[in-house]
Amino acid sequence: MASHLDVPLSTAMRTGSQAEHEAAEGSRFMTELLAGRINEVGYATYLLRLRQVYAALESVPRLMGDDPYVAAVHDDALARLAAIDSDLEAWASGATLQAHSPAATAYCERILDARAWGGLYAAHHYTRYLGDLSGGQAIGRILDREFGLSGRGTAFYDFAGVGKPKPYKDAYRARLDALGANAEEKRRVVEEVKVAFRLNQALFTELGQEIDAFRRVT
Repeated sequence: MASHLDVPLSTAMRTGSQAEHEAAEGSRFMTELLAGRINEVGYATYLLRLRQVYAALESVPRLMGDDPYVAAVHDDALARLAAIDSDLEAWASGATLQAHSPAATAYCERILDARAWGGLYAAHHYTRYLGDLSGGQAIGRILDREFGLSGRGTAFYDFAGVGKPKPYKDAYRARLDALGANAEEKRRVVEEVKVAFRLNQALFTELGQEIDAFRRVT
């Protein structure tokens, strides 16, 4: 009998985590964000949470550069910290943001724990960065349109350094597939992708608890 893991690694990562991916995308905060109904403070608070996550993501390759899984996905052109800082300056506008976030802390801790094996780190890298190059692009366009930004405050979604998203994503997946992961390695990576999506959902759920304060008045 064929196993759901008898496919290339990147395919297993995508199909094996589909339910968790859809659950995260369907969270209340993300639904409101995609509808253009989150205000400046809400979006800046979201960015502040993401900054913690990307600080953890972008610290790991310095410690695991020789791991083949890390080498397959790491690319300095994907780095988001400077872009997030630039966007926070545009969105926060002197507002006091709530920095404490149990969900972001748990997410960061899990990413740092992924140093145990590069395949675990690759699962988190894939979930965030390929998401930024996919659905994240739609968020950037929605923000630009709804707030009339003309590009200001959306540096997070600007990946000029990697070229067109689709060829880049195809090459990214090809590098993962070329690692030749066995069934057990694929299983571990897929399970961690599921965890990553659940951690994203927890972040959105936390933000959703403040949805009334974050709802945009138009």
